[in-house]
Amino acid sequence: MSAGDSAAVSAVEGKLAEVSTNSDLKSLPKRGKAASGRTLNTAQIQLVARHPEVYEPCDDSFALVDALLSDKAQLLALQPSLCLEVGCGSGYVVTSLAIMLRQLGSGTHYLATDINQHAVETTQATLEAHGIHADVIATDIVSGLEKRLAGMVDVVVVNPPYVPTPEEEIGIKGIASSWAGGLNGRQVIDRILPAVRELLSERGCMYMIALEDNDPLGICHLMNEKGYASRVLLKRCTEEESLYVLKFWQDPTAGSSASPSAKSPGSESSWISQLPFRSFWQKNNSSS
Repeated sequence: MSAGDSAAVSAVEGKLAEVSTNSDLKSLPKRGKAASGRTLNTAQIQLVARHPEVYEPCDDSFALVDALLSDKAQLLALQPSLCLEVGCGSGYVVTSLAIMLRQLGSGTHYLATDINQHAVETTQATLEAHGIHADVIATDIVSGLEKRLAGMVDVVVVNPPYVPTPEEEIGIKGIASSWAGGLNGRQVIDRILPAVRELLSERGCMYMIALEDNDPLGICHLMNEKGYASRVLLKRCTEEESLYVLKFWQDPTAGSSASPSAKSPGSESSWISQLPFRSFWQKNNSSS
C-alpha cells in the first residue's frame, strides 16, 4: 500500500473511531424503527406508500437520507445525469434524493431497482405521490443492466441487506430480502460492491449504509484496493448497534485508473434520455 493509500485508510479509521449523534434504533432485525416526520427537503412520510411485504422507512433509511443532505452541496456541484438506488424498498430514499436535487431540473434521471416486486410497485407509488418520475425495475441488484449502464451512473445510493443471518435466508421472497445479509451481513454487500463499481462514471460516487458487524473499515480497505477513496459521512450508535453511512468515489491515488467503459459527461445526458428501461428489462426477461 502506498503512502497515499495509508493516509486515506488512516483517515477512514479515524472517522470510524469517532462517536457521533445517538439515535433510538430498535426493531425489525436490527434495522431500526420508523419516525413520524421529516423536513421539506425529503420525501414526506405521510406520502410514502406501504405494503406488508415492503420495508418501511426506518432509522437506517433516515441516516442515509441525512447523510445525503449533509453532502447536498457536493451532489449539486456534481450535477449528476443518472442516479440509481439499489434496493429501493418503499422509495423513501430515491424520492428524497430527487427532491434534494430538483433544482437541477430535467437534466437528472433516476433509476431504482429491487428484487421484491411489491417494493417496485410501492416505490413507484411513493414517487408518483411526490410528483417525481423514475424508472423502477424488479431485478437482483442490477442484473440485466450492467452492460447498458457501464460507466454511466453518477450517484448510487444503497441501503443493503446488512443484518447477519443464516445463509439460507438470503434470497427469501418478500420483506426478508430487505435485511437478510448472510454471514456477517456481508454476502449481499459483497455482491453489490463490484456491480456498482462497473456502473459508476469516472466522477461518480456511492453512498452506502453499513452495520458495525459488516466491518465498514474492511469495506473501505476493499474499495481502496479497487481505486476508490472513502469517507464516513455519518455514524449513529445505540446500545445494540452502530450504523455508518460510507461514501466512495474514484481516486487515482488509491491505485486504480478509471474504467475504459466510462462515458463522457456530454454523452451521458443525451444517451440516458433515450433509454427505454422498462422495454429493455421486459425484453431481457423474455429472452432469458
